[in-house]
Amino acid sequence: MDPELRTLAENARGFMPSDEGQALYRAALAAADAVPGLPLVEIGTYCGKSTVYLGAAARSRGATVVTIDHHRGSEENQAGWEHHEPDLVDPELDVMDTLPTFRRTMFRAGLEGVVTAVVGDSPTVAQWWSTPAALVFIDGGHGEEPAATDYRCWSPVVAPGGLLAIHDVFPDPAEGGRPPFEQIYVPALESGEFTEVDSVGSLRVLRRVVPET
Repeated sequence: MDPELRTLAENARGFMPSDEGQALYRAALAAADAVPGLPLVEIGTYCGKSTVYLGAAARSRGATVVTIDHHRGSEENQAGWEHHEPDLVDPELDVMDTLPTFRRTMFRAGLEGVVTAVVGDSPTVAQWWSTPAALVFIDGGHGEEPAATDYRCWSPVVAPGGLLAIHDVFPDPAEGGRPPFEQIYVPALESGEFTEVDSVGSLRVLRRVVPET
């Protein structure tokens, strides 16, 4: 990964450790190579930290990234919760607004020509989405219903041979919240449609099985 982009990604606002970011970057490269010509899709943009890793990989492969978020913050980002950041609250509306910070991150990274932001909630966008993806990275709402909805809506989008990446997967309840593990990771493996190919920290990377011909 370009050293300048790596430094920018590591310093960007967000909750992805560097080793997981680098693993996501490698997964994006592998997906773009395995299924060329298809976009990389991110569910849950926040301020764009993980988007830099995806964008850097996409740029090196001539691919594109579509990142989807309503930019009002997930449950855990709201006031009174652990991951609330008060300076991301719109002072006029008194609601979270991460979009301006995300746009500054993409500008500084030089990725505005690679990354397309779709501002909307995941299930609404999924209703009209029809393009297969080389990679889908799910890092949206971490409650049971949002996680289950993201899996139901977006796992079918992954093209055969493509990758499904899932963030904040904690098999041990003592390490973190359970929904990404219980509502996305486990169902994906139990479906028989995905096999695990990488695990770094709380990031899991699964490959969609290519049907036998």
